[in-house]
Amino acid sequence: MSGNAFAAALALLPDYLGQHVVLSASAVLLGSAISLPLAIAASRSRRLGGPVLAIASIVQTIPGLALLALFYPLLLVASNVTVALLGWRIPALGFLPALLALTLYSMLPILRNTVAGLSGIDPAVKTAARAVGMTSRQSLTMVELPLAAPVIMAGIRISAVWVIGTATLSTPVGQTSLGNYIFTGLQTENWAFVLFGCVAAASLALVVDRLLAIAETGFSRRSRKRLIAALGGILIVIAASLYPLVTMDVAEVTIGAKNFEEQYTLSALLADRLHKAGFRTARRADLGSTVVFRALASGEIDTYVDYSGTIWANEMHRTDSPGRKPVLMQVAQWLRTTRGITALGSLGFENAYVLSMRSDRAKTLGIRTLADLAVYAPNLTIGGDYEFFSRPEWKSMVNSYGLNFARQRTYQPTFMYRAVRDGDVDVIAAFSTDGRIAQYDLRLLADPKSALPPYDAMLLVSGKRAGDVRFLAALKPLIGKINLSAMQQANLMVDRDKRTPEEAAHWLAGRIVR
Repeated sequence: MSGNAFAAALALLPDYLGQHVVLSASAVLLGSAISLPLAIAASRSRRLGGPVLAIASIVQTIPGLALLALFYPLLLVASNVTVALLGWRIPALGFLPALLALTLYSMLPILRNTVAGLSGIDPAVKTAARAVGMTSRQSLTMVELPLAAPVIMAGIRISAVWVIGTATLSTPVGQTSLGNYIFTGLQTENWAFVLFGCVAAASLALVVDRLLAIAETGFSRRSRKRLIAALGGILIVIAASLYPLVTMDVAEVTIGAKNFEEQYTLSALLADRLHKAGFRTARRADLGSTVVFRALASGEIDTYVDYSGTIWANEMHRTDSPGRKPVLMQVAQWLRTTRGITALGSLGFENAYVLSMRSDRAKTLGIRTLADLAVYAPNLTIGGDYEFFSRPEWKSMVNSYGLNFARQRTYQPTFMYRAVRDGDVDVIAAFSTDGRIAQYDLRLLADPKSALPPYDAMLLVSGKRAGDVRFLAALKPLIGKINLSAMQQANLMVDRDKRTPEEAAHWLAGRIVR
């Protein structure tokens, strides 16, 4: 890891680690608070025990990322209900969905070990407890739970390690964690960030595991010193992680970003503008298109950059393409009247989905347009990002040109470009502003039937900021000031030159000033 990369990663560690620890500790504590009473009841009732463990086992089979994502739409519905009935909103993005998902994920080992620990107690011990006059409650608290404590502690230990690892997946639902290193690093090919995030998460898991192991042996040996040492160590870890968060300025403005380089750079640019205007800012990156749009509409984020074609197709469900100006005007009007969102205008460039091939391959086959591609598609493989093949734009291209590829493959965008470069796929759904188009010598295929709408980068502001004069004044100078070549160069700085999005944003800001 280079010195600059290490310094950049280290600067983010207090925030990422602190929020990761708070999330993980909260999930394990809440999971324990729910699981222990359930396990005690299950150990005393076979009718209850089977279903409880079965449900917990089913939850455990759901991939962690999917479980995290499922809570977002559920909380969004609940939020709309509370706004309508009570006038206040449940946060659907960030800490709460991550906490609920991780709490469910934490429960199985605690449930199983508690049931096993209580069930494994010698019946003669229980009989002796009753013989000396203990009630069922006294037997549980004074005899059974102390005897089962080492086994229960082992379950909590397993749960804590699972939760710490799974918490790295909470980034896409807007919760900052050590996973931010991994998601950002994968997207920008900053392998130093990926490695730093993995090492940090693994180190945290190891420290917590060892502290809980001390507690486990403390229970088994009836050693008060070990229990105090374990509790003290855990409190020190939590306090050390919380201190940077407590001393940080509370953000006034939250800026959203999707999960690719251009969005990281633009969110950094917005943060810089707002910071200079006197606002304290925070960024939530790696959000999906639908998630970030809903977050803006609900006021959970204050601003971000979206693309006219994405809103036109995904949110307005339009399949026609009347041209750039009509699309921009109709999108802005729709946002204002149906979602209370203000579109400040276009930044000055378009970032469209565009099917691309290696230039040498396209030249050999004589492919220049999507109509040409349709002839060869049955013998070719196409790659797209996580969203592309479920988007209306893909259906529009298929219907307009009769595209029928032999195979479809889905990639994280970084690996999608590498796949077409290395010949693993023949065609990819690239982004027109991506610097890797020039880096890998890709040919952009023309769309003569205009199957795709325009994708102007639009600066959007939530309803609660629409009347904030100082806020709007800080952002309006960006409108119309970033052209296509500037955005491509900024993206290339991150993709090829391994500069940070903040450095690319600083470069863009310098061009805007001039």
